Amino acid sequence: MLIIHTVSQLKEHISRYKQDARTIAFVPTMGNLHEGHLQLVSMARKTADIVVCSIFVNPLQFGAGEDFDKYPKTLQADTEKLQSLGCNIVFAPSVEEIYPADDFSVTQGQTALSKITARSQITARSQITAQSQIIVPGISDILEGKSRPGHFTGVATIVAKLFNMVQPDTAVFGEKDYQQLIVIKRFVKELCFPVNILSHPIVREKNGLAMSSRNGYLTEQQKQQAALIYQQLQKIARELMAGNTDYLQLEQAAFESLNRYGFRTDYIKIRHPDLSQPVASKASRELVILAAAYLGNTRLIDNLGVELKR
Repeated sequence: MLIIHTVSQLKEHISRYKQDARTIAFVPTMGNLHEGHLQLVSMARKTADIVVCSIFVNPLQFGAGEDFDKYPKTLQADTEKLQSLGCNIVFAPSVEEIYPADDFSVTQGQTALSKITARSQITARSQITAQSQIIVPGISDILEGKSRPGHFTGVATIVAKLFNMVQPDTAVFGEKDYQQLIVIKRFVKELCFPVNILSHPIVREKNGLAMSSRNGYLTEQQKQQAALIYQQLQKIARELMAGNTDYLQLEQAAFESLNRYGFRTDYIKIRHPDLSQPVASKASRELVILAAAYLGNTRLIDNLGVELKR
């Protein structure tokens, strides 16, 4: 397995694979890998000759006050896990490699002379502004996008850049970040990226908690408590399958229930799977329930798809 830190080295190897007509599957991650990530890599391994996994904590998708500074960085442990799965390339670039001087400007009143120093002190989107960005209208400013303005522009921009660097035939994403998946599918289709997007079902702990790198911020007691989010999603799903169409009441009841159990709930919403609009038609057969809530200082998200029998 190769561990590559520069775009030029990556392109050299990708070019050789392309010349040999080898297919490439790509798994973009921010590292601190858990079983959920590893299942994405295993899925990728089955779809292509070569598997490339990136490890890059992208400042452009973090807002002010978010956890960019403390996001766990465990490159050695991550590469050991990936090697055991037969990953061919780990691409682990620096921020400066992905956003070189010609591609971004440091804001907040930085002078030209101070930009060089600031490059090594980038902490979040407020200090790095890519000159060219991918904006996916309509679905980027709702739900997670409403609570985290600019987040999905940061996600779409880095994924597009990585696609151009890796040139994969297939890319694999987890369904836990459901809105992210929909944003990526949309820009790939509309901008004609030649990449087949595959998704893997959410991988959960034994108690139902969706696996996430941010679960590492939780105490053992909080991890047990956090499973209540999934339980609320399941409760709504049962009501929907029983014929309850009072969506607002179901959302509000779950919202209030989580708050009573010590969460600071951001939203619980029932949506059409493409997220383009709230569920307005009672004829919808496929629905997705999405939730986001804080437990302590940790933001947790989850979702559950529902197929109704009409």
